[in-house]
Amino acid sequence: MVGSEAKTAVEWLVSVAPDPDACRWEWERNPHGVALLPAGRRWDVLILPGELGYPTLDVLTRLVDRPGPVLADFGDSRMGFFVPAGTAARWLGTGVRGAGRGTWIVVPYPGRATAGGVRWLVAPDGRGTLTDPALLELSMHEAASRMVRAQRAPLDDHIGEDDD
Repeated sequence: MVGSEAKTAVEWLVSVAPDPDACRWEWERNPHGVALLPAGRRWDVLILPGELGYPTLDVLTRLVDRPGPVLADFGDSRMGFFVPAGTAARWLGTGVRGAGRGTWIVVPYPGRATAGGVRWLVAPDGRGTLTDPALLELSMHEAASRMVRAQRAPLDDHIGEDDD
């Protein structure tokens, strides 16, 4: 991420903070390079298990030039897709958690590498680009379908082996 792009991404993110200066200060002084930001103002976050999130991101990046911001947590066990505010309250989906109004998200400083913590897989662009929830849902369905087909393939190879 180029310096000016990181700066506009920082400004976009801190615009939701109750105290933007305190948020910037936290990013500078926190040894992990993270700050807590409230969801539900400019964006919500849909949190998927990593085993579905990565294939979903793969499908999504084939559909759009650039999705909205995407976070991965410690150990890649969960991924957070930034979607328009209000999406979490309307989302119905098994295994997907929503962070909307009244919740806080751990957010790393854009453009700075982090070691082993929460990190950006797709950093914010500073223009407010978010992932369209309908495209995210389609990508999730396609990713889940691919996962099921991959799991069935070894079974299909064995069907009919004893029919000779």
